[in-house]
Order: sequence, then C-alpha cells, then structure tokens
Amino acid sequence: MSSLSPGAEPQTPAGGQAPLDPPEAVSPATPVDLAARYQRGDFLFTTAERALLAQGTIRTVTETDPRRLASAIPGVLAETGAPLAVGVLPFDTGPDTKVPGHLVVPRTVHRSSGTPSLPRETLPAPVRVRAVPSPASHMAAVRSAVAALAERDLRKAVLARALDLEFAAPVPAESIVRNLAVGNPRHFTYAAELPGGRSLVGATPELLLRRTGRTVFSSPHAGSMPRSADPVADRANGEALRTSRKDQLEHAVVIDYVVEALRPFCRTLDVPAGPELVTTPAIWHLRTPITGELADPDITALDLAAALHPTPAVCGTPTEGARDLVKELEPFDRDYYAGAVGWVDAAGDGEWAVAIRCAEIASTSMRLYAGGGIVAESDPQSELDETTAKFRTLLTAMGLADLPV
Repeated sequence: MSSLSPGAEPQTPAGGQAPLDPPEAVSPATPVDLAARYQRGDFLFTTAERALLAQGTIRTVTETDPRRLASAIPGVLAETGAPLAVGVLPFDTGPDTKVPGHLVVPRTVHRSSGTPSLPRETLPAPVRVRAVPSPASHMAAVRSAVAALAERDLRKAVLARALDLEFAAPVPAESIVRNLAVGNPRHFTYAAELPGGRSLVGATPELLLRRTGRTVFSSPHAGSMPRSADPVADRANGEALRTSRKDQLEHAVVIDYVVEALRPFCRTLDVPAGPELVTTPAIWHLRTPITGELADPDITALDLAAALHPTPAVCGTPTEGARDLVKELEPFDRDYYAGAVGWVDAAGDGEWAVAIRCAEIASTSMRLYAGGGIVAESDPQSELDETTAKFRTLLTAMGLADLPV
C-alpha cells in the first residue's frame, strides 16, 4: 500500500516548481562540513569524497513494496520539480511486511566535496545497557542456525543482536553523526528520519549500488575479522580472513547473488576473480567491486536497489528461507536495520548503502545492531566476537569503546 503525504511545511506552489535552494558549489580544497550542519530530522549521506544534506519536506512517499516505491518516485519528482528523493528501505521487503519504505522529497539540498574536518564531541554515558539477546543466547542461536542450514537446504543466514542504551537526557543524535563522519572517513555515514519520530544513524562500509548514467557499481562485503591494536596480531587477523575457507564461502554466496540480480539489467558485468581485503577502524572485510553497464537507461538507482535488497550479506540465501529463520531466531524486529539508505535523483542516478553499523534513536534511548553471516562452518564464539567488534563503530563514536557488550 502506498501513501503520498505532504510535509509539515507549505506545499509546492502552483506550476509544480518546488522552492529548492540550488546545490552548493564547494571547492574540494575548502569543503563545507555538512555533517556540522546536520540537525535531527535532516537526511545526511556522506562518503570520503562528497556529502549530501537534505532538509525540510515537500512530500513523503511510503510503500511496503520497494518496486512500487521505485516506480512512484519519478512521477513524484516530475510533479514537484524537485531534484531528488532520499530515504530508507526496511530489512523485510517480503509480501507480508508491515514496515514500509520511507522516502522524502526534501525542500533544500546541499552538496559538498572533501572529508569532514570536525572536532570529536564528548557524549554522556548511558544509565542502562541491555544486550538483546544475551551473549550466551546469541551463541545458542548461532548453533541453532548452523543446524537449520542443512535441515532447510540453506546456504547462509545472517543473525544479529542488539544493544539497548538508555540515557538520562535526550540522545545527542547530531554529536553521534558528526563523530561517525570524522571517525569513519571511508564509510558511508548516514542519518535518516523514520516513521514514528525515530532516527536511523550509522556508518556502513558497504555500498549496495551506485548508478551514474548507464554505469552501475556495487561493492558487496561478506566475510569479517576483528581488528587488533597490536600491529602484528592485526596483520595476522587480515591474513587469516584472506585464507579462511568459511569466509571465502560466505563471500562467494553474496557475489553469486548480486551478479545474478544485476544480470537482467546489465549489458555487461565486470566481476573480479576473487575478493580483495579491506579494513575499517574496527573490522577486516572481504570485498568484491562489481561494475556493469545498464541495458535500459530508464532503470533508476532505486529500481536496482529494490531488485538487489536484501542481499545474502544481510539476510542469507535462499532469501525467503533465510528470512524466515532470522525471524524465528532473533528476539526483535529489525525494522530498518540491515535495510538500505540512500537517494535517487530525477535522472535516475543515485547511491544506496547497506544500513548496517547503525542505531535507531528515540528520545532518550537508542538500539544498536550488529550481525554476522552464519554458514555450515560457523563457530558460535567467533560469531559473537564478530558482532562485538561491529558494535565498536557506534560505541567508539559515543566514547564508549570499552563498554562490555
């Protein structure tokens, strides 16, 4: 079911031309730190090279079927005269989902190039911390998932756990977002408003896809290993990941899926023979960059995101069976965690990142998420350690890197 609703601000004037400020032309040598301008309620999407900040609302578009959502957006942009739409897709895009994709046509769009140069901000400590499920229960769920893979003919399932934090005062979302942008310059730092007044903030290493003209680029990540403060141990962890049969298998499952999902849309696809080893401040990853040329120039970035999501990197495969197993074993609803966040413009170009290393923020509370791919060779303790390391992206941004989780 779709819903097109006006924002709280005045409607687009007659003639269909929205009163949008032009994107700001900013020299790469003197970047405007758009993360510094972010206020809760805005949409922010930053990379190492550029940033997009969208403010205000001309129209909101919601739809539980991502393909129908993708089909609706070009008409909405044409009607309003707006240059782009921004927003999120939920994790569950199956036929029975109650959580809609949520896109906003913003009133003002700013762009800049260059990396943030903000000082790190100090945040208050939480007054209560609760793991959902407990570490022991998560390891038990991993064991159940490994057993279920063979029983249900699944190749992979992704299990997550959550961390609930409560604070004595409203959560400073702006400070968290700025710290994420500064501390994770090679990530896609993002912030988006969700239905019900919540905010989704995070810094993800994984690009679901980018469309520029007829060129499509995807950068799937699968297979992970924690970083170490000891340089010798850290290099050993990276080498262990590179040679891990379990992680190579997990990665291959994701690449096979992405290639087959893109193939119907692309005239050509360039897929490297094997993954490359990359790092974030907290995690080693296996990554394979995939480039394609669209056969049909009318296929938009959002069309492609709807076709790709959810990949086995966040769900498992086959998708339907893995999604059912995730719902059985996780004691919470993912909502927009492990969904997709990004933008699409009137020409069909855009970027969509995988919504991981993230938290949903309410007024005085927030829920952090971290997950890992489960295959037949998965070890419960190793999987727990992986989620703990992934929590560090958010916890470090909050000054809570040493919080026991």
